Amino acid sequence: MNVIMISPGFPAEMPHFTRGLARVGARVFGVGESPVGALEEDVRSVLSGYLQVKSLWDEQSVVQEVERWVQGHGIDRVECLWEPGVVLAARLREALGAPGMTVAQAIPFRDKESMKQVLDRAGVRTPRHARASTSEQCRQAAEEIGYPLIIKPIAGAGSADTYPLHDESDLEQALELTKHVPEVSVEEFIEGEEFTFDTVCSNGDVLFHNVAWYRPKPLVARLNAWVNSQAIALRDTDVPDIKKGKQLGFDVLRALEFETGFTHMEWFLTPKGEAVFGEIGARAPGARLVHVMNYSADVDLFTGWAEAVCHGRLSQDTRKRYNAAVVFMRAQGQGTVRSYRGLEQILSHYGEHIVNIELTPIGAPRRDWKKSVVGDGWVVARHPDLEVTSEIANRLATDFQILAS
Repeated sequence: MNVIMISPGFPAEMPHFTRGLARVGARVFGVGESPVGALEEDVRSVLSGYLQVKSLWDEQSVVQEVERWVQGHGIDRVECLWEPGVVLAARLREALGAPGMTVAQAIPFRDKESMKQVLDRAGVRTPRHARASTSEQCRQAAEEIGYPLIIKPIAGAGSADTYPLHDESDLEQALELTKHVPEVSVEEFIEGEEFTFDTVCSNGDVLFHNVAWYRPKPLVARLNAWVNSQAIALRDTDVPDIKKGKQLGFDVLRALEFETGFTHMEWFLTPKGEAVFGEIGARAPGARLVHVMNYSADVDLFTGWAEAVCHGRLSQDTRKRYNAAVVFMRAQGQGTVRSYRGLEQILSHYGEHIVNIELTPIGAPRRDWKKSVVGDGWVVARHPDLEVTSEIANRLATDFQILAS
């Protein structure tokens, strides 16, 4: 099987997926902007070919270059797990006659307004919303929907350029901060806890699903430098409130006609117990969440995704054994990381349940927390009991400090 993998080396999770394709027997052909020499050796070694293009976002040019490059060779799949390249992958499929999501199917996964319009027609509960490309349209939407609101890019990913709005002064400030964004979605602000619904699918069947609990909401973490954020992959997704989110997720996949690959959805559970859709991407989650899922079930979903894509199955035992929590650390202070404080005490108490520690090394510059969810490192803890898992995650988030100066 010949598979084109768009951007096989970036972002950080892509090398894992690229190697997964090779593990299940695919001949992998990479397409990206970086020179082949800039790819990690363990990525280069599994590629059967690589095409460097000037810009992945000049979609017409990329399609033409790829068509010339693969001339005479059949392409069985075109894959991209990086949010900005989802539509490009669909264009390549159509040009090369490969199966998978079409451009028409891909656009609602990238355009938040189109996404919600499809789901509204299917009867899925979404936040009230409006598309806006001018300041005046934003003001009009705010008046019609009513505060509190959220403003976010139509084609954004994560919580970048996303702001909560409680009144007109917040709106005016956000309009200044989002001047560089061509189009935004102005949406009803949903109070409640925020969760994910992540799936690996093949031919319309959900082969694996995951629900992760964000603590606190990503937007809170993005706007507050002191927050060491958490995400917990839940062992039991059949408790009543979480089950509502699962059903919501299945309804969303059906309405958007998603067939094969990874998906990452976010949804809210309101204080009244209502499950409300947030948004969905036709890709795997970032910020190490696939790693956390792996720890929750002792599986390899990088390879599992590849098997689902290439062979229509997921042969690993994906039953959840643990609740698995990731805590993203942010250094306190500026400059260079000087020390870690409190980790030894936590390890002495919970060490057998902490399965991964990756931190900015002492002596290295602290990372810009505004540009990286992972920040200055990530720690994973797991336990069959959710209360114990939450306790360990809270201890890591509050008692462990990375100090910089």
